[in-house]
Amino acid sequence: MKENILDVLLYLFENFVYDDPDSLNDRDSLQADLHQAGFSPSEINRAFDWLDALARERPQLAVHATGADRPVRVYARHETARLDREGWGFLLFLEQNGILDAERRELVLERIVALNAEEVDLIDLKWIILMVLFSQPGQEDACAYLECDLFDADGELMH
Repeated sequence: MKENILDVLLYLFENFVYDDPDSLNDRDSLQADLHQAGFSPSEINRAFDWLDALARERPQLAVHATGADRPVRVYARHETARLDREGWGFLLFLEQNGILDAERRELVLERIVALNAEEVDLIDLKWIILMVLFSQPGQEDACAYLECDLFDADGELMH
């Protein structure tokens, strides 16, 4: 059996949500499909809880400070332990280039912590960011950037 909540989320996103976001409304058939794919009921339920929490989150639109006026974010130990240097660098790169704003960065971090994984690698981080941005209105350009980063021209996952 596959026992990783992130595996369930990626399976859902790649096979259902990405092409048909409304498919999440039919939880019974999705649960049956996930169970048939080899996922345990507990991981399926945790994945749906993770998605439900993501759906409830809508960052407030705020005036964003720039340059020296920008606040400094100090990360807690339970946050820093989840990503390696490459992951933190990628988050910083996205934020500095306007692809990920501070509110959505916080949502990404919250969703990473909610996975209860010891560490999230760069590819998984990119998928989590894509799922978060996909759930947020007005983030089409940021999603397109991450799609280009994750997939090559033929639609194959890049490593």
